[in-house]
Amino acid sequence: MMKKPSARSRKKKHVRKTIFGAPDRPRLTVFRSNSNIYAQIIDDLHGETLVSSSSLDNDIQEEVEKAENKTDLSGIVGKRIAEKAKEAGVEKVVFDRNGYKYHGRVKVLAESVREGGLEF
Repeated sequence: MMKKPSARSRKKKHVRKTIFGAPDRPRLTVFRSNSNIYAQIIDDLHGETLVSSSSLDNDIQEEVEKAENKTDLSGIVGKRIAEKAKEAGVEKVVFDRNGYKYHGRVKVLAESVREGGLEF
């Protein structure tokens, strides 16, 4: 018996038809769970993750503990992924919202990545 695909998975497939992460402009994808947020920069041509960050990373735990809410966590993760991307030599990315609406935690993460110096 086949299960009905969720609305987010349908949107995700639609968005991924047009977005592709090349080596010169990799894809920045976002995943949000109920309590955490994750971000990865992916080179789709070679199928490898260049940089990743999440609210569970040990190097940002001090900032995460000071965060008042999940939206603040997104800003912290966005700044951290921008720093890591700069260290890896990535200047421009394609933003993949992964089927989520562009508001709330996803929007805050994207804005903090821009503030960190990455270009969409």
